[in-house]
Amino acid sequence: MSSSRTPHSNELNEHHESRPAQAGPQQSGGSYIPASGAADERSRGFAYECQQDTDEVSGSLTFVLVHGAWHGGWCWSRLAERLQAKGHKVYTPTLTGLGERSHLLGPDITLNTFVDDVANLIRWEDLSNVVLVGHSFAGLVISGVADVMPRCIRHLIYLDAFILPSGTSTFDTLPEKMVESMIASAGQSTIPAVPPPPLHALGLHATEDLRFVGNRLTPQPLSVYRSALVLQNPVIGNSRPCTYISCTQPVFRAVDTSREWARQQKDWEFRELETGHSAAITHPDLLSRLLVEIAD
Repeated sequence: MSSSRTPHSNELNEHHESRPAQAGPQQSGGSYIPASGAADERSRGFAYECQQDTDEVSGSLTFVLVHGAWHGGWCWSRLAERLQAKGHKVYTPTLTGLGERSHLLGPDITLNTFVDDVANLIRWEDLSNVVLVGHSFAGLVISGVADVMPRCIRHLIYLDAFILPSGTSTFDTLPEKMVESMIASAGQSTIPAVPPPPLHALGLHATEDLRFVGNRLTPQPLSVYRSALVLQNPVIGNSRPCTYISCTQPVFRAVDTSREWARQQKDWEFRELETGHSAAITHPDLLSRLLVEIAD
């Protein structure tokens, strides 16, 4: 693995993913095996086999943190600093069309595109034994990644996240009037994209947090709400260890259904965190301790 670092929020990432701040030993994370299937099924263009990660012996964990709607890899910087200070590796990819990759916004971005973003990071960085964390909308993304490359995943952590069954789009779950409103707001831009909500709707109130986020939220491609993942293994998490973290102060009502579903899963761990929805921004110390505790 090459020596690199997680970029500051105002830096553009040439390769669209954040690399760890500290260099680690070269890993033989996996091998590439051509897979059959339609050419447009990009997430399944390769069958990927992960090998044992030697960091499991050293005690260093590998975190891949996937942001939610309207955000980018920049939103994890406070949390990443805490995890890296504990000796862990942290990757914070930005999904296509968002953040510093907002210039790639297009009408054909789907949930599969987002899965590709994360799966390709894992492939090209030769990662294995990954603690894969998905916040909010990215719960859908990490479910797709686990479906594509389960052997690469050590643990899936759904951070106040959405969970949908295979074949179900976000729009399938919303009231018709809400869908119409989102489509109308997205239609005001050249490329249909849903504008970000007010920061207080995401649980951000403190002056330092508002300043940190500033105007960095970017519109979310409308097409990802219309698209659905069709999982090869319809069991969410693909039999990998799963934990759901519910942020409780206050609860984020948009994930009520997902939260209650996760709470009822006998083979899932369910944890609560006394923060608002944007815990990585508002309470990075508290969240970093919980993530390491879950992953160890």
